[in-house]
Amino acid sequence: MTAFDRLHPALQHHIANSLGWPRLRPVQEATIDPVLDGSHAILLAPTAGGKTEAACFPVFSRMLTERWEGVSVLYVCPIKALLNNLLPRLEHYAGLLGRRVALWHGDVGAARRARIVSDPPDILLTTPESLEAILVSARVDHRRLLGQARVVIIDEVHAFAGDDRGWHLLAVLERLSRIAGREIQRLGLSATVGNPEALAQWLAGGQQHSCHVIDPPAPVTVETQVELDWVGSLENAALVISRLYRGEKRLVFVDSRARVEQIAMELRGLGVNTFVSHSSLSLEERRASEAAFAQGRDCVIVATSTLELGIDVGDLDRVIQVDAPWTVSSFLQRIGRTGRRRGSIRNCLFLATTEDAFLRALGLLHLWRQGYVEPVQPPAMPLHIHAQQIMALVLQERGVIADDIPVWIGGMPGFAAIDPRLRQRLLDGMIETGILHSDQGMLGIGRRGEQTFGHRHFMDLVSVFITPPTVRVLHGKRELGEVHELTFGLSDEGPVLLTLAGRNWMTRHVDWPRRCAYVEPCELRGRAQWLSVGQPMNLSLCQAIKRVLADGDFPPDLSRRARERLASLQEEYDWVDAESTCLIMDGEGHATWWTFAGAVCNAALAQALRPLADRVTADNLAISFSKVFDRDAFKDRLARQLAQAGAEGVLVPLDARFIQELKFAQCLPQSMIDEEIRARYRVDEALALLQGQTLGLLRI
Repeated sequence: MTAFDRLHPALQHHIANSLGWPRLRPVQEATIDPVLDGSHAILLAPTAGGKTEAACFPVFSRMLTERWEGVSVLYVCPIKALLNNLLPRLEHYAGLLGRRVALWHGDVGAARRARIVSDPPDILLTTPESLEAILVSARVDHRRLLGQARVVIIDEVHAFAGDDRGWHLLAVLERLSRIAGREIQRLGLSATVGNPEALAQWLAGGQQHSCHVIDPPAPVTVETQVELDWVGSLENAALVISRLYRGEKRLVFVDSRARVEQIAMELRGLGVNTFVSHSSLSLEERRASEAAFAQGRDCVIVATSTLELGIDVGDLDRVIQVDAPWTVSSFLQRIGRTGRRRGSIRNCLFLATTEDAFLRALGLLHLWRQGYVEPVQPPAMPLHIHAQQIMALVLQERGVIADDIPVWIGGMPGFAAIDPRLRQRLLDGMIETGILHSDQGMLGIGRRGEQTFGHRHFMDLVSVFITPPTVRVLHGKRELGEVHELTFGLSDEGPVLLTLAGRNWMTRHVDWPRRCAYVEPCELRGRAQWLSVGQPMNLSLCQAIKRVLADGDFPPDLSRRARERLASLQEEYDWVDAESTCLIMDGEGHATWWTFAGAVCNAALAQALRPLADRVTADNLAISFSKVFDRDAFKDRLARQLAQAGAEGVLVPLDARFIQELKFAQCLPQSMIDEEIRARYRVDEALALLQGQTLGLLRI
C-alpha cells in the first residue's frame, strides 16, 4: 500500500479527477503517513512547492475518516494578505469534499464574524492575534467555537519562530489544547530555514507526540539566474528597470516605503506601467494595485517585504532587488516568486545603489552559493510575553487562581525555560503594582491594568509585536530615510554618525516619542565608510563580506560594472584578510578596528573598550576610536582588553529609552527588563571568533 492509498477514497477521487493530478509531489507524498498517524511535522519545500496541499490533504482525509465537526482545523498565517490569498484555493479543495472554510482577522467585519460564530466552518483561516481576540472576547463563546480544534497548520512558521510572535502563538495553542481537551496536532510550513530540527523541537516542545522534519529531496528542474549590478543611485536603478525586460512582468523589491514611492515615481516618469504595494497603503489601495498587476503583462510592481511571503500576484517573469535584503532566507523567499511556470527560470537581478548595499549583496550571494540559510533563533527569556499571557488568561477565564497558571501555559517551552522563582516574582510584582488584583486568591485585572491595557476592550493586549523598530532620520524637514533603533540604542555617549542618501551625518537630537532623529551634515575621519544604516547585520553575513573583499577572484554572477566596483574595493581594502582582523591607526590618534562581527557584538565590545580612547563608536563592520590613549602601545592594550572582556563576559549596552520599547514592559520591574534584554543580545559566538583570529596592525 502506498501513502496515497491511505487517503480517504473521496479525496483520492478528487485529486485524480477533479484536480487532474497524475501524481503527488515528493513532499506531498512524504507528509501523508506522519500526518495520518497524528504526529507533529515541519514541512520543507521551495516556494510554490506544494506545501499547503501537503499539509491539507492528509488533514482533509482525517477529517472525513474521523467525522470531525465544527472548527476542527486552524490555518494560521503571519499576515492577513496571505490568508486572503489562500482563501479561494482552500475553499475549492474543501468544497469538493463538502466542507467549508472561513476567514477571521482584523479586516473581517462584525456581520461575517457573527455568521461564523452561529454556524462554524470546518477550517478557520486566522492570525495568532485574532485567535487571542476570540479567547479574551466577552462576546464570543470560545469553547463552543474552538473547542473542537484538532489540527493547526502554521504557514511561514519561520516567520513566527524568530520573534516573540512565536512564543505568543505557542502559548495560545497551549490554552487551546486545554480548552479542546486534547493535544492539537501542529504542522509548520516553511521554504527557508537553516536549522529544521531545532525548529521542530520548538514547534512541538512540551507535546507528547514527536515531530517529524519532512524534507524529501526534490529534483532540480528550474534553472536559476542571479546577477548583481552596480548602478550607484535610485534614479539609475529606475532607468535600468525601465529598459530591461520590456514586455515582461517585473516584481521590484525595495526595503523602505519611502524608497518604494520614490522609485515608483521615477518609473512612471519613464513611461513604465507601475504599481505599488507597502504597508502604509490602505488595504483597498494595496489590493487594487496587486490585482491590477496580476492581470497585467508589461508592468512593474514595486513593493517592500509585504510581497515576500508567497502572496499570489500572478505569473512573474522577473524579480529585481534594489540594493539587498538582510538575510539569505529573505532572498530565497523573493527569488522563489519566479520560475513557477513550465519552461521559466528562477531569477533575481540585484541593483546596488550604495556601497554598503553592494557589499551586503555580495555577502548574501557568497552565503547562498555555499547553501547557507540562517538558523531560526527564538528570542530568549520571554518574560514580557508571560506577563501578557497571564492577563489574557485572566480575561479568557474571567478570573484565574494563581496555581492554575502553570497548568494552562507552564508547559510552553519559552516559559518552561524560565526559573519558576522568576515567574513568581513577575506575578507578585504585577499584583503589587495593580496590573492584577487578587480577591481571596482569584486573580483579576487590576485598576492599573485596566488603565494601561483596557482601551478598546483590551485589544492592545492581543498583539505582542510593536511597530517596526525604526527611527526616521530628518535633515530639517527633509526625510532622509529610516534606520534601525539600535543605531542609537547601542551607541556610545555623544552624537551618532551615520551615512544616508550618499552623505555623512551627525545626530543633533533623537525624539524618541516621535521616533525621529534630527541630523546635520558632517565630515567623518578615517576609513569607516559603511556606518550603522538600516538593520544590524548578523555575524555570518559580515564574515561573508570580509571573505569577498579578501578574495582576489570575482564571483560568477557580477555585471561588468559590478566587477569594476568590486575590483576597486578589493584594491582599496587590500589589507583585509579572511582569517584575521585589522587595526588601522593614523598619526592623529584615530584608529579603526575592522572586526566584521556585526553591530551588536561591536557595540558590546565598544563599551568594554572605552578605557582605550576618548570616544569609541561601533557599526556593523568596525569599531572606531577617536583620540586613543597611549598610541604606541594601543594594539597590545586592545588585545589585553579583549582578553579581559572575554574572561569577564561582554554585555551589550542598552539605552534606557530603547529598553522601554519592549512591549508590556510596564508589567516588569526594571531589573527583569534588563535581564531579558541582555539575554537576547548575546555575543558569545562573535567574541569567540574574534579571540581566535590574529590581530593585525596597519599604520597610515
